[in-house]
Amino acid sequence: MPASPNPNPRVASEEAARAVADRGVRVSIVRLPPSVHGDGDHGFVPILINMARQKGASAYIGEGLNRWPAVHRLDAAHLFRLALEKGAARACYHGVAEEGVAFRHIAEVIGRRLKVPVISKTPEEAAHHFAWFAHFAVIDVPASSKQTQ
Repeated sequence: MPASPNPNPRVASEEAARAVADRGVRVSIVRLPPSVHGDGDHGFVPILINMARQKGASAYIGEGLNRWPAVHRLDAAHLFRLALEKGAARACYHGVAEEGVAFRHIAEVIGRRLKVPVISKTPEEAAHHFAWFAHFAVIDVPASSKQTQ
């Protein structure tokens, strides 16, 4: 199967899943938010924790009102199992527990736990503080699992 022309990995993987479904394979899609958390987490929040440790401050951009949906990894695993066992063919499920946690709130929890200041950064300052992660630190991506439920 040729690679998808779409540079977005999620879109490309969903196009690949639909192509397989077109050949008669029973496929369901499970979408997860940027923050899947739990013991042993290696995702976005641990990256922010490490940045706060390195920089001596936990930061957010502007007012920090941009939102990240989240789900605990065990809840995500449960959804995958349900999609496999009971899911409808060609269905798309959203594994979201918290529809949108304000980035500022995430930064405040990190700051409190690490006992470091919590500070706002301008977009220009954010590029230096967050480096490669600045693009992710500013996105507002609320999501819902209402249809999935």
